Amino acid sequence: MPEQHKYTILTIDDHPLFRKGVSDLIDMDEALELVAEAPNGPDGLVLAAQLNPDLILLDINMKGMSGLDTLKAIKDQDVDSRILMLTVSDNEEDVLAALRVGADGYLLKDMEPEDILESIRKAMDGTVVISDNLTQLLAKALREDNKLTEPTTSLTARERQILQHLSQGLSNKQIAKALEISEGTVKVHVKHLLKKLNLHSRTEAAVWALNEGKASVR
Repeated sequence: MPEQHKYTILTIDDHPLFRKGVSDLIDMDEALELVAEAPNGPDGLVLAAQLNPDLILLDINMKGMSGLDTLKAIKDQDVDSRILMLTVSDNEEDVLAALRVGADGYLLKDMEPEDILESIRKAMDGTVVISDNLTQLLAKALREDNKLTEPTTSLTARERQILQHLSQGLSNKQIAKALEISEGTVKVHVKHLLKKLNLHSRTEAAVWALNEGKASVR
């Protein structure tokens, strides 16, 4: 039998005990492999560039280089990893800031271990994952940000198609293939729909779409 594909994971967190807990958790799933740990942002950047893991678990509150600054720096590198914030902070500003910079999800450390593991699995399938008790807070914040904009009726048919694909976690390349258009055209449509909806990132658009019930997740 062929060997099962393993999704590679990097954790960036300044709490050794929590990193150990995450390591033990990942060991429980044969489809996941922890390839490295970093105790701070700078070390995490080096490892992310070297390893280009499938997924990065990133704390937001770290000494020195913050999780948000680390997230921004990773996004500026040629790294394709999906990035989940895994933190104790349920502050609305932290959640929105992380999604606007481009995090693919936001999980709280007080979640049950099996729920964290399930969220990691969903993230690897392309789903945007947000801790349940943050979804209402996030939906409210996004609605307030969008109170001066028109709803999705302001989008073209093509933009609504792309918004639906964004909500499923597809990359520009995957969307282009699904709709049989160029990747450059997808980028232009994404830029336009974000502007129309007064949103700042594709992840924020996906979360907004899901909470508005305008798109469905896999």
